[in-house]
Amino acid sequence: MSTDSEIIQRSLEEPGAFSEIFERHVRPVGGYIRRRIGADAVDDVLSETFLVAFRRRAAFDTSSASARPWLLGIATRMVKSHRAAEARQWRAFEASASADGVKEQAPHLISDARLDADAALRALAPRIAALSVRERDTLLLHAWGDLTYEQIADALGVPVGTVRSRLNRVRRKLAPPGSHGATRLTWMKKEESDAAYGTSW
Repeated sequence: MSTDSEIIQRSLEEPGAFSEIFERHVRPVGGYIRRRIGADAVDDVLSETFLVAFRRRAAFDTSSASARPWLLGIATRMVKSHRAAEARQWRAFEASASADGVKEQAPHLISDARLDADAALRALAPRIAALSVRERDTLLLHAWGDLTYEQIADALGVPVGTVRSRLNRVRRKLAPPGSHGATRLTWMKKEESDAAYGTSW
């Protein structure tokens, strides 16, 4: 199977080959975008992301086997033009129904871990929304994009040390009031299946 790098290189001569990159990554990239700005704007931002990626494919770092960090970096920049939608999404997280209410609606689809994650997200939504743009981008690429520190650094064009310091700062900011430690971010990891997003992504 060809690597993403090989496909992108081939697409420079055969533009249609880039559709393979779309097919490989549309689900995780679409899921990340949806969680950040909600369902209403996801199609627009997803289209913008892959259009920009196609136009800039010659600049892709061919030493990277996977295009996912690159695509998520582009998606993160596209989200910035939809800040109002993202703000609405965080208000929706904060105001959403209780975990018990969600469980009553679909008990056979929602795991205990998912319910715990949803409850934690709602509880922390105001503090996450209050983070700086750079801190929130870094946090969500780690938590919802499921990228490593090195991949986040590539996606954002910053040193790995900057990623580490931002996430350490975020952990302290999200820690419970009065706590002298830092909160763990495992509750924000990607959900168990793409179907959890409620879309085809």
